[in-house]
Amino acid sequence: MENGGGGLVLANGMGETEGRRWRFKPNETLAAVNQQSIRGVLDIVGSNLNGEDGRDVIQLGHGDPSAFESFRTTSTAEDALVESIRSGKFNRYPPSIGLPAARRAVSEYLSKDLPFKLSHDDVFLTVGCAQAIEVVLHVLSRPGANILLPRPGFPLYEARTTLCGLEARHFDLLPDQHWEIDLQAVESLADENTVAMVIINPVNPCGNVFSREHLEKVAGVARKLGIVVIADEVYAHLNFGSKPFVPMGAFSSIVPVITLGSISKRWVVPGWRLGWLATCDPNGILKQNKIVDGVRSYLNVSSDPATIIQAALPKILGETTKDFFNKTVQTLKLTADICYNALLQIDCISCPHRPEASMFVMVRLDASRLKNIKDDMDFCCKLAREESIIVLPGSALGMKGWLRITFAVDPPLLQDGLARMRSFCHRHKKN
Repeated sequence: MENGGGGLVLANGMGETEGRRWRFKPNETLAAVNQQSIRGVLDIVGSNLNGEDGRDVIQLGHGDPSAFESFRTTSTAEDALVESIRSGKFNRYPPSIGLPAARRAVSEYLSKDLPFKLSHDDVFLTVGCAQAIEVVLHVLSRPGANILLPRPGFPLYEARTTLCGLEARHFDLLPDQHWEIDLQAVESLADENTVAMVIINPVNPCGNVFSREHLEKVAGVARKLGIVVIADEVYAHLNFGSKPFVPMGAFSSIVPVITLGSISKRWVVPGWRLGWLATCDPNGILKQNKIVDGVRSYLNVSSDPATIIQAALPKILGETTKDFFNKTVQTLKLTADICYNALLQIDCISCPHRPEASMFVMVRLDASRLKNIKDDMDFCCKLAREESIIVLPGSALGMKGWLRITFAVDPPLLQDGLARMRSFCHRHKKN
């Protein structure tokens, strides 16, 4: 029944808000990790948009180019998915580790770049690369363990380490050395409780790709420390500079490597949520240490990628033409050049290197040259309000005073967005 004010009154006469009746509340850690997430930060930035601005909002803050005509996926992938759906054969649950044919397709795809052949038994399918991150971090977690993460990097790693009880320790990527890993820092950060280091290559968010020589040094340091290398290669082959992409698995005879990947970026289908975790381990160290058993166990109690997507995977990986890949890379090179050249015209922003891979570039913001701008977060919030442009503040990636900008946008829209950013900076420039 209701009382006179419309509130619910229980049979005993007590109002529903009286007393300590309810013993549940949300996990406070989730609120903390959300504030560190890219989506959480972009939500804050986006809340500053001016609804009365008639211009289109230009998203330069996240890496999903699928909304743009310049980055549409291949018809090979679309046709494979339609065929999978219409066959009527893949409406069932898949095995927890993935359909055998799909895992075999991934092993063959990855083996093209490796000095040895992966087996389908080395591959586990996941709900995008995000679930692959979740799986590997939970499998490696134990009381007191720590993991080494790149700064700047991908904040989902920090969120997942927090949620599974790992301690995150950060090594720097060095902007003055083409964003290479500070390997001396890696060695100094590690101790007897360090279990792994994460590398992202091609590098989100810096737009570079590591050389073969640098990766070999990484393998040597990891071997010395006795840790596994988690190689996030979701942007594999999206490189357009002079350096080729070399997978970390090429050095797995030196150190065990767990490779994470997906079709999200190279095929421009992030919403299809199909990723993988592959153990590159010719010496069998991960099996001996029960890591492979741990992966299988975790996947037995978690979600699977959609069966229809898994069934389409052999054709997606095996029949996509080089023309599609080349077009995507050429478009990224075009937009990267547009972005870099436009940024050179903005006095308060400096870009250490022309981007050569992935879909992002990190730029340094000199807020001291601007009026009424305190820091990178303030810059992004006011840019959203005044120009309807969304950019990710570097503080979300552990790089206060920097910005992450995506260039995986239709060229005219990218030019418009960067022109608005230049106008904003000019308007706020100190005399």
